[in-house]
Amino acid sequence: MGTFNTSLGEGLILVGFSDWPHLELPFFTFISVFYSLTLFSNLTIITLSQLDLRLHTPIYFFLCHLSFLDLCYTTSTVPQLLINLSGLDRTISYGGCVAQFFIALTLGGTEWVLLVVMAFDRYAAVCHPLHYTTIMHPLLCQSLAITSWVGGLLNALIQTGLVAYLPLCGLHSLNHFFCEMPVLLKLACEDTRGTEANLFVAGAIILVVPVALILGFYAHIAQAVLKIKSMTGHRKVLGTCGSHLLVVCLFYGSAMYTYLQPMGSYSESEGKFVALFYTVISPMLNPLIYTLKNKDVKRALRRRILHISESEGKINCEKCLFQSQ
Repeated sequence: MGTFNTSLGEGLILVGFSDWPHLELPFFTFISVFYSLTLFSNLTIITLSQLDLRLHTPIYFFLCHLSFLDLCYTTSTVPQLLINLSGLDRTISYGGCVAQFFIALTLGGTEWVLLVVMAFDRYAAVCHPLHYTTIMHPLLCQSLAITSWVGGLLNALIQTGLVAYLPLCGLHSLNHFFCEMPVLLKLACEDTRGTEANLFVAGAIILVVPVALILGFYAHIAQAVLKIKSMTGHRKVLGTCGSHLLVVCLFYGSAMYTYLQPMGSYSESEGKFVALFYTVISPMLNPLIYTLKNKDVKRALRRRILHISESEGKINCEKCLFQSQ
């Protein structure tokens, strides 16, 4: 593994936002609220998709996976960040740092592939509506979901393998709030240009190829939309695809900024704020983006609330009858 001027047992120091002490309390409050909303909204989508039979469709199957990914991804970094902001403990062991790096890469890579799968689902729904249920067979959906997870895992194994064996030395403080590739590379004792080139190729494959595929699917969708004459049809397609496109832009835009720019031009200060976007804000926004104009989810939520209210009403009635006897 890495080698330090002092023992690895002392671990690493996550600087976080301690270089802006006046921001730590507002950030702690802001991130706590966003994290709570992320947990609540994503758990709500997962629960509704499992309980409501009307949501047992391919798009909600993939949306469940996306919500689970967002839950895990934000949980892999935010609790550590909140501890850091509270000033209780800014250290992390080297093993914990590598584990956090690996988990974040696995979940991020899986989401990158899953967004391609969801674009394919939208392509099948818009361009081949009559054959949609045949194309998006449950076995294919499960296979695509597994492929997403395997793709994310392979991406993490490759990139973690390239970074974990770099000899590290000097001050072991990371100017970040979690263990991310650009800041880890800055601790390396040796020339990292070869490693950076390999990481750039790996990052380009897992980022650029999915974006190219998504653009290809949406080019076909755009052609299909141009053939639709009614405004109602246009609005329906926009409602079907608009949410996914917005999520793609938010997630891929911030990821490309971090992983596809030369390490020499990487700004640690800017990097921290960009990382806040895809670790805290994006996982919270995704459920809102997908459900804000989604009538199916709103109806499912209304049905669950009514069902709970009716159940409580029956229990109260039974109590009243029992007491009157």
